[in-house]
Amino acid sequence: MTLLSFLYLISAGCFILGLKGLTHPDTARRGMWLAEAGMFLAVLGTLFHHDIVNYRWIIAGMVLGSAIGGMISLRISMIAVPERTAFSHSLGALAATLVGIAEYTRHGADIGTVKMTAIGFEVIIGALTFTGSLMAAAKFRGLITSSPTTYKGQNISNIALILSTIGLLIYLIFYPGTATLFYLMISLALMFGILLVVPIGAADMPVVMSLLNSYAGLADAAMGFVLVNKIQIITGSLDGASGVILSILMCKAMNRSMSNVLFGAFGQTTVLPTQIATQMGQVTKGTPQEAAAIFKKAKTVIVVPGYGMAVAQAQHAVKGLADILEQQGTVVKYAIHPVAGRMPGHMNVLLAEANVSYEQLVDMDDINSEFEHTDVTLIIGANDVVNPAAKTNPSSPIYGMPVLDVEKSKQVMVVKRSMNPGFAGIENDLFLMPNTMMVFGDAKGTVQAMADALKE
Repeated sequence: MTLLSFLYLISAGCFILGLKGLTHPDTARRGMWLAEAGMFLAVLGTLFHHDIVNYRWIIAGMVLGSAIGGMISLRISMIAVPERTAFSHSLGALAATLVGIAEYTRHGADIGTVKMTAIGFEVIIGALTFTGSLMAAAKFRGLITSSPTTYKGQNISNIALILSTIGLLIYLIFYPGTATLFYLMISLALMFGILLVVPIGAADMPVVMSLLNSYAGLADAAMGFVLVNKIQIITGSLDGASGVILSILMCKAMNRSMSNVLFGAFGQTTVLPTQIATQMGQVTKGTPQEAAAIFKKAKTVIVVPGYGMAVAQAQHAVKGLADILEQQGTVVKYAIHPVAGRMPGHMNVLLAEANVSYEQLVDMDDINSEFEHTDVTLIIGANDVVNPAAKTNPSSPIYGMPVLDVEKSKQVMVVKRSMNPGFAGIENDLFLMPNTMMVFGDAKGTVQAMADALKE
């Protein structure tokens, strides 16, 4: 066995064990280290490839890429992780597309049908993932509206667009020398990536993130076939398969089909200002000091984190409040909904950064039975994942979506800036219930004020 093959074999093992480690919070960190070690070995092994004749450009690219990536990672805030992840997907997909273009240019009309098939699949998936990921990043960043952008006949035109792209690929497989059609195919794929993501609302962006991740993996696997690189085929297949499985699980968590996510334009419903004004007159409003007085009597508290916590970067303040509660003998747990936040595992990442113990993070299915025995449930910026309409209102767009049964708690506290709706754009009857107290304000400052009052 050559050194290259040996390193690739060890690398593949690290990737598989790393992915296995990511299936549980207790082993997630070890899984990440294993995956990183696998990537290091894969890069190191590639440097021994017999086709390399000059290392200058490789070294320059590694130094420049490491410098840029390091600076971005050090300066990026936790709130910007979703758009940072989407941007990373776009760059990986762009790389796959450019490699495909380079291989096509290098071989021209002499490309065989098998290699042309692999190149065509690579550039199509890579191109649509590139623009789709950029659209997702722009939605996360607020550069374009997070609401669905739709028009009449949109699904039909999108289907016609992707079928035309596939038709061009089939033609090129048999007549690869038609370069004009090759670049037209890439252009159509780039356009399809934009039109695929723009009509998807913010409520579905966690699923879209997972799908884009799987697309990037598939593009990487195709690149492996083009370059005859075994480790790329393995890693791309692992990434693509795990992304698809995660997307299916997240759709299940929302009780929706994949086709509904991609073509349903979910998230169009909005609450009118007059409705918000009416609701404001019906809610029970409290102060951080009143909330602290309730906490002092609580024996059990469940914290439900949402995207509002991420926006305010309130995870450290939440951990500080939990520490004070635990010092007074209160049992504190965190209820994690599968699609809370703007990317898979968003809440887990934020709470881990604040050194919240993994043992305190409880999945929705396991914690729902505990709410009726809980003294206080503290909701930090969550909305749709705690909306009772998912269980009680058949006309609601989120009806049937599994949600956290927070309304069963003896006391519900909701920390929000305002009564504005969440990603789904619908009102939440939980905020009007008699056992709910709304504490309006910035999550970080409000939770810190609760902690300060609790110390007194």
